[in-house]
Amino acid sequence: MSMNGDESEDKACHFLKQEGYRIVARNWRTQSGEVDIIARDKDVLVFVEVKARTGAGFGGPEAAVDDAKQRRLISAALAFLEKTQCDLPTRFDVVTIRPNEVHLYQDAFHVPD
Repeated sequence: MSMNGDESEDKACHFLKQEGYRIVARNWRTQSGEVDIIARDKDVLVFVEVKARTGAGFGGPEAAVDDAKQRRLISAALAFLEKTQCDLPTRFDVVTIRPNEVHLYQDAFHVPD
């Protein structure tokens, strides 16, 4: 079973909505990177990275959100906040998708001090 990025993000959006999130934007791009999903979880603006894997190779989907990927996400998130003048608290979540399993890692990583 192979799932493309759009299908994975559709599945992640559906899951997040079930968890009470409200989707604000998808595939928000900036020169420094892209945020798959931007959502509201109550009064928190959440930047969500979606990772899908069909097998267990390469450490699973969680391993794909490495330091370099985190830096690109943080940079894109800061650009979004600057552009929108949003002053809500923020966090970074990761949604992993495997065959028959969707998992949400809330507050998966932080902006370094």
